[in-house]
Amino acid sequence: MKQSALLIIDMINDFNFEHGPILAEKTLAIVPNILAWKKQFQKQKAPIIYINDHYNLWQANMDKIIHTCTNERSNEIIHYICPKEEDYFLIKPHYSAFYDTPLHTLLQSLHINHLVITGIAGNICVLFTANDAYMRKYTLSIPSNCIASNSDEDNTYALRMMEHVLRANITPITTFH
Repeated sequence: MKQSALLIIDMINDFNFEHGPILAEKTLAIVPNILAWKKQFQKQKAPIIYINDHYNLWQANMDKIIHTCTNERSNEIIHYICPKEEDYFLIKPHYSAFYDTPLHTLLQSLHINHLVITGIAGNICVLFTANDAYMRKYTLSIPSNCIASNSDEDNTYALRMMEHVLRANITPITTFH
């Protein structure tokens, strides 16, 4: 039986970088789909784990990171996707959610063997996380309408790699019953 966890990667973001405006727009579009997954996981009392860049705070303090990231461009996204008290919140120093974080240990302690990976950027942090998860023998679902990248071409390429190389199910979310 699959024990699943939902990973939400880098959705608390300031979007203050070169392609930030376009990524913020694409991120806002995937928020409802991620929230549908989150609602499903909440119903099943399954783990929801946010993994986020630390923004040079180096503290897994979601309130500080939210405060640091909130601006005119990110405010609406953060308002909708903000972690809840019962959600797990980890910081990461680099692209992969597994690299130098306690994620694998947490997943083992929760007896998780399947990951639903969502978030941004699909061609960087999601892809590197999916690769590291695959190397650790997790089965993967990466719904194609729950990740976003700066360019649609890069996002499509990342999804193709995750499906063909990492054996991820990339079926988009439609609705849950």
